[in-house]
Amino acid sequence: MNPGDLVEDFTLKNQDGKDVSLSGFKGSPVVLFFYPRADTPGCTIESCGFRDAFTKFKKEGIVVLGISRDTVAAQKKFQTKYDLPYDLLADDQMELINRYDLIKPKNMYGKLVKGVKRTTYLIGPDQKLIHVFEDVKPEGHAEEVLSLLKQQKA
Repeated sequence: MNPGDLVEDFTLKNQDGKDVSLSGFKGSPVVLFFYPRADTPGCTIESCGFRDAFTKFKKEGIVVLGISRDTVAAQKKFQTKYDLPYDLLADDQMELINRYDLIKPKNMYGKLVKGVKRTTYLIGPDQKLIHVFEDVKPEGHAEEVLSLLKQQKA
């Protein structure tokens, strides 16, 4: 996907087992951030960053959605533990993760493994792709995303 492309609709279950579709947010910008696994150190830092900046996103009318290959139950536990105020989507069948080609080789403690590449997609109110953040560093990422979205609005 490239900036300007229409982002294909999808439906995944949130942490409460309810269907959430991208098309349900037409008219609002959407931050779609993919993280490797709930309640791991980097994912917790990134998710809590979005939590801490959430009122700023909400004030700008921006929807925040976190996605990982965790189950609905794992997403619920993660959301509750860290008081995350946005939906966490369960892609345990890796439908969207595979569609976005996010399974990549990673070095984990000196061992090569395959996992979800931490990536964030900014989607405009018209559901066209605005920007892709690849190789995301968890610290400060939410503010980086917010800054770019504010620039887009200016």
